[in-house]
Amino acid sequence: MSYSMWGKLGGAGLGLALGGPLGALLGGIAGHVLVDRTGAPFGQAPRDLVFTTGLVALAAKMAKSDGVVVNREIEAFERIVDVPPAEHPRVKGLFDLAKSTTEGFEAYARQLGEVFSEEPKLLEDVLDGLFHIAKADGAVHEAEFEYLRSVSAAFRFSGHDFDRIAARHVRRAEDPYLVLDADRAMSDDDLKRHYRALVIENHPDREIARGLPPEAVKIATERLAAINAAWETIAAERGLR
Repeated sequence: MSYSMWGKLGGAGLGLALGGPLGALLGGIAGHVLVDRTGAPFGQAPRDLVFTTGLVALAAKMAKSDGVVVNREIEAFERIVDVPPAEHPRVKGLFDLAKSTTEGFEAYARQLGEVFSEEPKLLEDVLDGLFHIAKADGAVHEAEFEYLRSVSAAFRFSGHDFDRIAARHVRRAEDPYLVLDADRAMSDDDLKRHYRALVIENHPDREIARGLPPEAVKIATERLAAINAAWETIAAERGLR
C-alpha cells in the first residue's frame, strides 16, 4: 500500500463510502463515530484500502482467537503490506481497534466476501495472507486453523478449497498434489499441462495487470512459489525434468 493510501486512513469520507462493519472500523481510526450504513456504495472506497482494512480486521480477530496477543501478528502483517515507518502507529491503532470491537470476525469476513464476490482469487489472497500471519511464531495453532476455516466458510469457499489453500502453509502427506489441486492418477503430460495453467493463472503479473492491490501481488508471488515447490516435489518423485 502506498504512502498516500495510508494517509487516507484518516479521511472522514472513506468509512461512509464503504459502510458496514469495515466502514465503521475506518471511521473509528479516523477519529469519528459512524452509523452502520448497510446500503453504502462499496465502489466509492479504494479497493486496496478495503482489502487491507479487511486483512487487518481479520488478522486482529485471529490474534485474539488464539488467546495470545503480541506484536508478532502486526510484524507479520507488515511483512506482507509495505507500511512506511511513520505510519506504523496508525497500523497498530487500526489493529488494536479491530481487536477490541464488539463486531465478530464473521461480520468482517462476510462484508469482504460480498465486496469481492466476483473476485474469489482476491479472497484467496486474504486467506493466504492470514495464514502467513498465523505462521509468524513458527506454527499455525489449532485455534487459528479453525478460525481460518470459519473465515473460508464465510467467503463461501468449499471444504476442498480450504484444504487446498491450507496445504500451501501446513504440511500434510498429500501436500504436493493438494497444492496443485491435482489427482495422483493424472498422467505426466496431463499433470504438466495442469501445472503450466496454474502458473499462468496465479502469476503475479496477472494480478498487476488487473490493477489489484500491491498486497495481493505480494501474496500471489508467495503462492506461486508454493505451487512451484509442489511441482518440483512431484517432478522429482516421477523423474520428470
